[in-house]
Amino acid sequence: MSPGAPLRLAFTHIPRRLWAGGYNYQSNLFAALNEFRPGEFAPVLFAGTSDDDADLAPLAAIPGVEVVQSAAFAGRAGLVAALTLGLDRGAAAEFRSHRIDAVFEAARFFGWRLPYPAVAWFPDFQHRRLPQLFPAAARWRREAGFRMQIASGRTVMLSSESSHRDFRKFYPGAKNEVCVVRFATAPSPAFLTENPAEIVAQYQLPERYFYLPNQFYTHKNHQVVVDALAILAQRGFDAVVCASGSTEDRRERGHFEQVMARVRSLGLETRFRHLGMIPLSHVYALLRACTALINPSRSEGWSTTVEEAKSFGVPMILSDLDVHREQTGGTASYFGTEDPAALADHLVRVSNNSGVSIIRNQVPQQDDRVAAFAADFARTLRVAMLPSGR
Repeated sequence: MSPGAPLRLAFTHIPRRLWAGGYNYQSNLFAALNEFRPGEFAPVLFAGTSDDDADLAPLAAIPGVEVVQSAAFAGRAGLVAALTLGLDRGAAAEFRSHRIDAVFEAARFFGWRLPYPAVAWFPDFQHRRLPQLFPAAARWRREAGFRMQIASGRTVMLSSESSHRDFRKFYPGAKNEVCVVRFATAPSPAFLTENPAEIVAQYQLPERYFYLPNQFYTHKNHQVVVDALAILAQRGFDAVVCASGSTEDRRERGHFEQVMARVRSLGLETRFRHLGMIPLSHVYALLRACTALINPSRSEGWSTTVEEAKSFGVPMILSDLDVHREQTGGTASYFGTEDPAALADHLVRVSNNSGVSIIRNQVPQQDDRVAAFAADFARTLRVAMLPSGR
């Protein structure tokens, strides 16, 4: 790296259909670095040759971001070599060709012989907290990847103090440098051009609705919301929850179909509405106009949907996780992950107290949180670049 030149930092593309939270995380990180750490970092995003242009184009449009497509980043190319030979040679060759200075590993391991400082981001430890939700092979792969990164001396990046406690509990012998970087987001103005009232009308939603923009992973726990709506239907209280996000869960095929079959069996088709994988501009429009955000997840590292709701001052009804309380400072409404009756009570209370529907704008203090996110990330990279962090 030339003195005064930006640090060329390698990232790997996360397809939005597979993990919308990870995609949004990197997108917001790139935007935060550009705005609050200008000239310090040059993110280089490596993607497969067949990755979706609709995913890549918005990332390439962020100032300072360079997108490289290569067969070395298609699927799990290079993983066997990384595990057995200690180096994903194809990826390393691309890093060398594009003058990379450091590597950010998100759900990807490039080998213990990787000749670059590296930060390993562990989003959460749900495979340890909720092992029953993982097929044995998937659980083993994830655990093996974490342990290989730890053994390789990576600087470990976590998203919350809750995750930090989990890390120390599950890997008590780890000597790695560990940094907590709390994610924050300021949605790009490019995604705020839609008129929320028009988007609400486009999806034929009522004036008051609750929004659940979580991918249909098993641990996201949509079932408790369906059960809460069934309780409200029995009480004669009309509440509508609209959900959006990918229906793909590679760990449990057919999960989405099971949830929707229960919706139909309970006669809740008009109360629980799935909109599919919708444009991010529509996600923000629905978030700005909703009565409240719901996140019923059984496990989170630092919820992207919660962070996005915070950026607009949206009321929240959240599962009672330590990380949700940490992320919201105790200002949301909380319910047990297996307690649909408590969730139903919150839906009634928030609906009755919501008053006239409004369209929300970003809260004034959001820039301060995003600046802190960028600063903490920059500090983590400085740690990784030190000889002791390599």
